[in-house]
Amino acid sequence: MTSDHDTVWRRCALLGRVLLPLVDQEPWRQARRHETLKARDIDTATGERLIEVFAALTAHAVALDASLSAAEFDNLPLKVVADAATGKRDYELLAGLPDAFSDERDEQAVKVFRLYVYEGGQHSHQLFLLSRELRHALIVLSQRLPVPSPTCGDAFHRAGETGLPR
Repeated sequence: MTSDHDTVWRRCALLGRVLLPLVDQEPWRQARRHETLKARDIDTATGERLIEVFAALTAHAVALDASLSAAEFDNLPLKVVADAATGKRDYELLAGLPDAFSDERDEQAVKVFRLYVYEGGQHSHQLFLLSRELRHALIVLSQRLPVPSPTCGDAFHRAGETGLPR
């Protein structure tokens, strides 16, 4: 049986998976992000995967801090997640993660993120840069959604409209 905590994590992981495709509806945004990652010596595929897991970890940390249930997660404002992307320390995002992940890809990405956190140095600096990219992506998405104070649920709704998984 799936616990509410595991369901919250899956919703957070889904937010991470749909974020960049929603932002990239304007193709120039993806090209700009790729240029930025390359300029910062971050492999594009690795950087984008880390942004995806960073979004999931950030939303998860915010949901835990607010004691949100899975049913309440969709009401979490994207602005709160964006603020936490640069407002929380990277190691704070690792607290309260599920013991096991249903998606091996998520588990692997979290392990890479954890490794970057603990290695420090250049990897820590790259996480700082990626946190800024994440915040920017969340702000762009928030501005694009046609509702005041858009929520994670609004992002999921938009993802469904564009054919992305919900």
